[in-house]
Amino acid sequence: MDRTEARRLATELVSKMTIEEKASQLRYDAPAIERLGIPAYNWWNEALHGVARAGTATVFPQAIALAAIFDEDVIEDIADVISTEARAKYNFQSALGDRDIYKGLTFWSPNINIFRDPRWGRGQETYGEDPYLTSRMGVGFIKGLQGKGEYMKVAACAKHFAVHSGPEKLRHSFNAQVSDYDLWDTYLPAFEAAVKEAGVEAVMGAYNRTNGEVCCGHHMIKEILRKQWGFEGHFVSDCWAISDFHQFHKVTDTPEESAALAIKSGCDINCGNTYVHLMEALNEGLVTEDDITQSCIRAFTCRYLLGMFADDNEYDNIPFAVNDCDRHDKAALKAAERSMVLLKNDGILPINLNAIRSVAVIGPNADSTVALEGNYNGTSSRYVTYLEGIRAACRNAGVRVNYSLGCPLYKNATSNLSKDDDRIAEAVQMASMSDVAILVLGLDSTIEGEEGDASNEYSSGDKESLELPACQKRLLKAVIDTGKPVVTLIAAGSALRVEEGNAVLQVWYAGQAGGTAAANLLFGKVCPSGRLPVTFYKSASDLPDFTDYSMQGRTYRYFKGEALYPFGYGLSYTAFRYSEPTFDQNKNALTVKIKNTGLRDAEEVAQVYIKPMEFESHGLNYSLCAFGRVSLASGEEKRVMLPIPERAFECVTDDGRRIRAGRHFRLYVGGSQPDNVSVNKLGAAPLEIDVVI
Repeated sequence: MDRTEARRLATELVSKMTIEEKASQLRYDAPAIERLGIPAYNWWNEALHGVARAGTATVFPQAIALAAIFDEDVIEDIADVISTEARAKYNFQSALGDRDIYKGLTFWSPNINIFRDPRWGRGQETYGEDPYLTSRMGVGFIKGLQGKGEYMKVAACAKHFAVHSGPEKLRHSFNAQVSDYDLWDTYLPAFEAAVKEAGVEAVMGAYNRTNGEVCCGHHMIKEILRKQWGFEGHFVSDCWAISDFHQFHKVTDTPEESAALAIKSGCDINCGNTYVHLMEALNEGLVTEDDITQSCIRAFTCRYLLGMFADDNEYDNIPFAVNDCDRHDKAALKAAERSMVLLKNDGILPINLNAIRSVAVIGPNADSTVALEGNYNGTSSRYVTYLEGIRAACRNAGVRVNYSLGCPLYKNATSNLSKDDDRIAEAVQMASMSDVAILVLGLDSTIEGEEGDASNEYSSGDKESLELPACQKRLLKAVIDTGKPVVTLIAAGSALRVEEGNAVLQVWYAGQAGGTAAANLLFGKVCPSGRLPVTFYKSASDLPDFTDYSMQGRTYRYFKGEALYPFGYGLSYTAFRYSEPTFDQNKNALTVKIKNTGLRDAEEVAQVYIKPMEFESHGLNYSLCAFGRVSLASGEEKRVMLPIPERAFECVTDDGRRIRAGRHFRLYVGGSQPDNVSVNKLGAAPLEIDVVI
């Protein structure tokens, strides 16, 4: 069904409603209107990396891990699986009259905010720090969710419009001050792509203010989203964000004024309870019936697009049996394998199981399902922890696994009666009696995440530093001091400074198959191929203040220091050689030969960065402008084409306009960005090619 027809039907249906009924439909928990045959509907649902908070579902790696795959098509396929499970759940739930929260077809995903500061707890929900990578991942995810059928499969929602990335504890009153340059260069591109390329059905506003205006009542909703970009979907507030207008931002005095500001600015659906005051706002002359009617029509246009009132919706036939099925579990495993990033390796990896007798598996995240999940997660019936995955692989080879918790996640002891570090002696013993020690450290969503969801010793889910919790640092040192080889696995949704160990593997929050995926990488069944979607800094002291929304000194694009592990970086068990780069101006594409010169079959992520040679734009180093994942057998060579978008040849002016950035550009193509740290760690520099447009 096209939008014109859906809007016509919605307009006709809404015309039959009373004004009170129209207003009631703008709450996230919209009641039934029985006389019109309209069932109750709850707009609130989540699907960040699997159908969330609604019972059993396939749990994929967290969003930041999906970004590490650097493959838009893979992300679209994963989102298609998620939307299939979403429809399967909706079909049986609605048939049983269960229309509760987390059981509808409007999913408040993806989060396409820019992960500008590694201290932000919700950064794990994003696709990283780069606007182009975020755009491509967001477009793929939205397309996968919304589908290609006659009706929309499920409705995606791009959030949080538009300048939002912490701090969590200040978000209800914080004013993010951003220049026009940063707004259009960094913060808006992913939202523009979501609207123009992916046709996203919904956009959610943020809690904070941006340049003095509350985000859910901002002029950008009408002026940029709707007028400039042609957004025709519905806009939804973040949860209880509209009540922040009068309670914390103090831009209004009453709930009625807050409701009026939001709806007149273009916010259609209220997650919260402020729109229960819409009728009072109408009676006070703060809003008109047309304001309410317009938003109600947008809401029902979405429901018609989803085929909620249709008899011929193909998605109504998706059976519940496809949920949590073997095929989806295999997809979760493949995603986890591709997402993990090998940060350091002195040659210890891959471990040859035929050459050892025992392995120590140590750490608070070794046998933790929470460390697999990340936030905004579903519940899997198939969790494989790191301990379980390693044990399964070792069992088949006759290798003994010695396990110790080592320490709690962040507390100093396992009980109030114990002395500090009460499990370190056991961990030391386990390492001492093993040929190699695998430490599984990091964080989880209980201490890193959203304000109100995460409860940590830091600040509302954010981090104060980039260090491991102190107890884990003591454990790590004690195990290393045994002299045994140490492989360090880091389960986290953000950058941590971890260099210790013979090898370091960033496993993120890897989803239900994380343990199997890690074992496959550790023991050489699969080559690591993930790449960092964020910069890993040496210290938070290398960064500007967390509340500073200027991009100067942030992310690989503007950072002038030396990274610990750079954006785009990741090691493999093989090597790749790039040669013969050429640029086709007619196709706006760079082609290059890539050869796997090692002994193992593997996947490589080719990356292209661009730097204007005639414009110095706010100290910009260079920007990612193309990437592609290619599978190469040992000794195989392929010529790969990497299309470069026209926008890559533009720059943003101080007043936010996009203009052509001259005629001369330098392109870098290789397995990393062209920074010194990547070049030194990988032993190869990207190829350079100068082009004139």
